[in-house]
Amino acid sequence: MWAILMHVSINLGVSHLRSIVAIADYESFTSAAHALGVSQSSLSRSVAEAERRLDVTLFERTTRRVELTSHGREIVEHARRMLTDFDDGLTQIERFVTGDRGIVTVACLPSLAATFLPPYVVDFRERHPDVRLQIRDGLRQEVLDAVYSGTVDLALVTTSGTLPGLQQDLLTSDSFYCAVAPTHPFAERPELQWSDLAGQPFIAFGPESSIAAPVRRAVEDARIELGPVMQAQNIGAVAGLAAAGLGVTAVPELVLPMISFAGLVHIPLRPTVERTISLVQVAGRPQTASTRGFVRTLLADRAPH
Repeated sequence: MWAILMHVSINLGVSHLRSIVAIADYESFTSAAHALGVSQSSLSRSVAEAERRLDVTLFERTTRRVELTSHGREIVEHARRMLTDFDDGLTQIERFVTGDRGIVTVACLPSLAATFLPPYVVDFRERHPDVRLQIRDGLRQEVLDAVYSGTVDLALVTTSGTLPGLQQDLLTSDSFYCAVAPTHPFAERPELQWSDLAGQPFIAFGPESSIAAPVRRAVEDARIELGPVMQAQNIGAVAGLAAAGLGVTAVPELVLPMISFAGLVHIPLRPTVERTISLVQVAGRPQTASTRGFVRTLLADRAPH
């Protein structure tokens, strides 16, 4: 029983306070007992025990009604406030338990934070407005390190195989496009082969990027040699360099909205190379109700957004 300390040597439980307030409201033991869903004898014992612990008389009982004493009126006023605070606190706890309050921290790649994730965040926040979502974007290894360390609840990353210790759920995939300046000869082509990139000056993402590995594998599979390669880590930097005519680049479809500022032309690359996007969590790690709710939102519709 949740005990409320009212004096050094006095302590009353919530049931005592509810009994006192109900009788004050209904001015009848019979009506108060009915409202509380207890027997009248049980209610009478609760009030008698409260009066004994407080060493005061709370009610004057007559054959027609029950009236508060002067001490009773003061104690009922305090009891109401305490019950309101207690019930409000229980409501907040219940909302944490049901997932309607809390914090969910998600790590993901910058391109996913900017393009894939927002529709899910909007959907979740409409249904759970009091849950705070924290999005931490970073490079793939940074994202995975955050999951393993427990500093985030879950992550969205590219996956090409099994990640040890992690539960993986496939969300979507995106294919690669060649992005070129409008003045480049490729700009008029409806599609390109990876082999068409042979000898072309190329703007590459750094090795830490999730984009670098699938592009490198596609180039190796095409058995070609690129022209001079210039590396940049940031998506904006790669787009800017390509827009300046310094080379062509290859980017996944989810990245295209992020480079629209550069005015590049995007041409599908064949054969299709896909980047797999997965939701990852530490296997067996307990999750809060709000985190489980966001996971359900992500998995409810796995079609590409």
